[in-house]
Amino acid sequence: MSDYEDLEAEWAFATQAVRAGQERSHEQEHSEAMFLTSSFVFSSAAEAAARFSGEQPGNIYSRFTNPTVRTFEQRLARLEGAECCVATASGMSAILSTCLGLLKTGDHIVSSRSIFGTTTVLFTNILSKFGIETTFVELSDLGAWEKAIQKNTRLLFLETPSNPLTEMVDIKALAAISHANDCLLAVDNCLSTPALQQPIKLGADIVIHSATKYLDGQGRCMGGAVLGTEEIVGGGVYGFLRSAGPTMSAFNAWVFLKGLETLDIRMKAHSKNALQLAQWLEKQPQVAKVYYPGLESHPQHELAKSQQSDFGGLLSFELKGGKTAGWALVDATQICSITANLGDTKTTITHPATTTHGRLTPEQREESGIDDGLIRVAVGLEDLEDLKRDLSRGM
Repeated sequence: MSDYEDLEAEWAFATQAVRAGQERSHEQEHSEAMFLTSSFVFSSAAEAAARFSGEQPGNIYSRFTNPTVRTFEQRLARLEGAECCVATASGMSAILSTCLGLLKTGDHIVSSRSIFGTTTVLFTNILSKFGIETTFVELSDLGAWEKAIQKNTRLLFLETPSNPLTEMVDIKALAAISHANDCLLAVDNCLSTPALQQPIKLGADIVIHSATKYLDGQGRCMGGAVLGTEEIVGGGVYGFLRSAGPTMSAFNAWVFLKGLETLDIRMKAHSKNALQLAQWLEKQPQVAKVYYPGLESHPQHELAKSQQSDFGGLLSFELKGGKTAGWALVDATQICSITANLGDTKTTITHPATTTHGRLTPEQREESGIDDGLIRVAVGLEDLEDLKRDLSRGM
């Protein structure tokens, strides 16, 4: 490590989020530079050959080497405590790159059934075409995970907290099960971000992000990331990205770098607003149940306190009256944005059964706990009293 890298390793999280990974050009720019170029020039044929063969590090082609993207990768790796990060074009391409970069025909995945609806579709409808099968289990049931592991199981995949029901699993305990069976444990850390939870420190092998969400923080760009060791992520996942090309653009990487600078303070503010809104929702007579790990009523509240530093900005609640009541509440809001994205400074609201999980069968939705009266709110940074009044309009 260089002296500067040694210094970076000593920095606190908030400092790393602002400064880690930056390498200034000869222009000595203060903000990170955007390298909006498709390719890079070599000084000689020998240098070109050395770069392409991997004998010499350096830029080749922006599909897989770009200085702005590399700065984002290095900074996020610092925040997650990972050796390596590969940035991708979206969160879904990060999951796809992980699976196709590390698995082969005949391999098996054990996944939580409490995952993003599109991830379920990817596993069941797309990976199955390549001979990669998936078994779905209850997220919090460690015994179910262990029982589902087969001789050909190579990957355990989960979100914790889950979207939208904020279910959780003990990452340390599941990592022990995974490693005892020679499997990789991949954790989608999109909802918590490294500001609130660092799965690698708890034993996970791979961390996956949709950078589109909280890492950006203002709903501006699409992007994803896969983090882990140099061997796993720097090998198979990077190799897939280099050839298949689900690449993050340099411009988007620069936007995400700006987002990371405020990640620490934003996640604290999101968590504070979400907890207070969840406590208020529990008192509303039209609400049957509230899902938020910061509530003492949450079945895994103690687990959340043990492996997260705060509880995040996403909550959901079930309305009495099913879909009719749910749609009426969504349509009555004037501040909340009706959109399936989350992680924005603007509060967003959606009806999961007909949007994010709408492509699942009724049976799959029932297994995942997606009730017709369920409403998901990604709590933003507006004034809390304004948000309460906005939700009250539909209740």
